[in-house]
Amino acid sequence: MEQFPLWAQIGAIFLLLFCSGFFSISETAMMALNRHRLKYLANKGAFGAKTTQSLLGRTDQLLGVILIGNNLLNTIVPVLTTSIALRTFGHDNLVLSIATGIVAFLIIVFAEITPKIVGATFPEKIALPASIVIAPLIRVLKPVVWFVNLFSYAILTVLHINTKGGRDQRLSTEELRAIVLESGSFIPTKHRSILLNLFDLENISVDDVMIPRRRMEALDFNAPFDDILHQLETCYHNKLIVYQGDIDRVLGVLHVRKTLAALHKQELTRETLRELLTEPYFVPSGTPVFQQLQYFQETRQRTALVVNEYGELEGLVTPEDILEELIGEFTTSIPRSAGSRAGWNDEGECIVAGSMPLRELNRWLHLTLPTDGPKTLNGLLLETLEEIPEGDVCVRIGDVHLEVLQSDDQAIRTVKVFKPKALAVPRDTRH
Repeated sequence: MEQFPLWAQIGAIFLLLFCSGFFSISETAMMALNRHRLKYLANKGAFGAKTTQSLLGRTDQLLGVILIGNNLLNTIVPVLTTSIALRTFGHDNLVLSIATGIVAFLIIVFAEITPKIVGATFPEKIALPASIVIAPLIRVLKPVVWFVNLFSYAILTVLHINTKGGRDQRLSTEELRAIVLESGSFIPTKHRSILLNLFDLENISVDDVMIPRRRMEALDFNAPFDDILHQLETCYHNKLIVYQGDIDRVLGVLHVRKTLAALHKQELTRETLRELLTEPYFVPSGTPVFQQLQYFQETRQRTALVVNEYGELEGLVTPEDILEELIGEFTTSIPRSAGSRAGWNDEGECIVAGSMPLRELNRWLHLTLPTDGPKTLNGLLLETLEEIPEGDVCVRIGDVHLEVLQSDDQAIRTVKVFKPKALAVPRDTRH
């Protein structure tokens, strides 16, 4: 190197540091790149995306070239610096120590830390263009990489480490949920809510979404015919469950519109009514919601009756009830006797019916009442109190304060809910 001028040797040092920094920034950017995003970019034909995807499919060769180049350059730089120091200052131990320290500082700052921070911050902007340079280097240095990897694979074999097993990892539901929660502004709020609700479908059953037995609108076939006609003309639904005497003795499902058409033609009799009934579709209690949605698709059914192990009717579930778990309520239902959709009043209170399902209450008022036990507010309060209260009783469940306003010998009918302190802060703080 003595035949080269000093300025050329110093320039060579900075060029080598730049090349070392290139390998460092490329390594970090490649490893930090989002594989799903990369696949999308490759399908869209983005510059360098397919090349980067190909390189990441051969990580042993990719890392081999990057690390060989990086370490080779980091070895040459101190040798070159030492040669310059000896030529300029002679064999002075203090000068050699200072030169070694300066070179170590330059390598750490300019060839390692700074490039890797930048690579981790902007992986997509760096990895894709860098792949265009690294791809031909892999072809040129393939024999060297193969030779070095022989020793690496031998060590991995001795340690019983399988490098192919990690590539088949799948994200769990909770990991996917965490990704959606951390998506921030990348996913619209409504879409994020639907995705989170979709994950919940695997953990809930038809018992959580069904219309309970007490809230079902059903028709008694043994009732006076005038009462039957009146109920048909004033019912809230297009389909009615028809039973005989006892609601557990279901005869079938009645299509109200077809029945009213027969009524207008003066052809409706009790016998005609029986002929219009369709066979009821029963599902066992505890059936997973996602599985039941598939059953609805396969059987072309729109109404399912949920029965327990004793064959007793517990409730009714429709595809709309399941879809409401995903996107919120959108169907028309019977007006609630207690607690309209007005939500919290100015005092931070809300009066609701004791029969309201807990999942619906949580979704409506943004509460966190437990849903792994009883399905209704009445059931949760009775489980907590272990008795039916005779008068006004206040209870706290988690961070929610509840006051029983009305009850009878059978159940708690009306409850006042107090807004938790965490919800007192305005929910929408966007500017």
